[in-house]
Amino acid sequence: MKDFRSIQPVVYLLGLAGVALFIVLLLREGAGQVGSAIAHAGWGLLALTLYHLVQTLSDSAGWLVLIPKENRVRFIRSFFLHWIGESINNLLPTARVGGDIVVARIAAMWGMPLRIAIATIIIDVTIGIVAKVLCLVTAGILLVAATGRTDLARPVLVAVLTGALTVAGFYVVQRAGVFRWSAMLASRLAKSPQWDSLVQGGEALDQTIRVLYARRSGVVGCCCFWLLSWLIASGEVWIALRALGLRSSLTTAIILESTSLFIRSAAFLVPGAVGVQEGGYILLGNLLGIPGDMALALSLLRRVRELALGIPGVIAWQLIEAARLRRGR
Repeated sequence: MKDFRSIQPVVYLLGLAGVALFIVLLLREGAGQVGSAIAHAGWGLLALTLYHLVQTLSDSAGWLVLIPKENRVRFIRSFFLHWIGESINNLLPTARVGGDIVVARIAAMWGMPLRIAIATIIIDVTIGIVAKVLCLVTAGILLVAATGRTDLARPVLVAVLTGALTVAGFYVVQRAGVFRWSAMLASRLAKSPQWDSLVQGGEALDQTIRVLYARRSGVVGCCCFWLLSWLIASGEVWIALRALGLRSSLTTAIILESTSLFIRSAAFLVPGAVGVQEGGYILLGNLLGIPGDMALALSLLRRVRELALGIPGVIAWQLIEAARLRRGR
């Protein structure tokens, strides 16, 4: 808890810096022009909101295939959990992991063994990073082909190698039993026999992760659903571009979506990647022939969609927590 409180000021400062960057970009591109572009979208905003639920369905199915049948929650509950988790990650300053923690917590409240819930979330996040690296490779190839800028190959390669090393390291420490070793270290530092149960819990979690990784069909299925979600999200960008009156290709949408995934992951400490996402869209828009005001409007359209789905999701989470407290009393 002490470490979390020490990080909080950094998160808030980064959030303020992101807001300042967003304001600068808005003034630079013209608030009036951006507002007119968003107003022109009209029906497109509703289409984006409804269409995004298809991606949530894919994410929900991808998580369920990791879980043994006897421990699964119903699909509708998985959908509800992922809606809440995504809402928290998009709207709250939780470094894009708070939603995953809440998903595991509520799943355990609904009867799933806690170690299964935590282990599947960890594996799902790991597979998601693998999928994002694959998406980034695809986007890099398409970007170089679309712009003819071979000088972009080097930064793309650096980003891919960084992502690949991150995935490899994350996977290795999971298979090595990181939770048991962490619990043992904490127990020795505390010098208390009461911490022995923590060591046992960490060992059980490590074993559960190994068992789930051994279910190859679940791992492959989860990866396929992650890639499907990426294609669905690229379709969302394509719809948004059409709503703004831009006749861009699906290739452009794939490049924008893949790169924004990488940007948001890299800027995980900035709440909602405010300002960072907008700057990324404008930079890529310039490379792809999209005017800066339109690129900024595209980012804002997606943020409005996040608010439209995210605010009810956060409220639903609070209602669940309130109901749990009432039952506890």
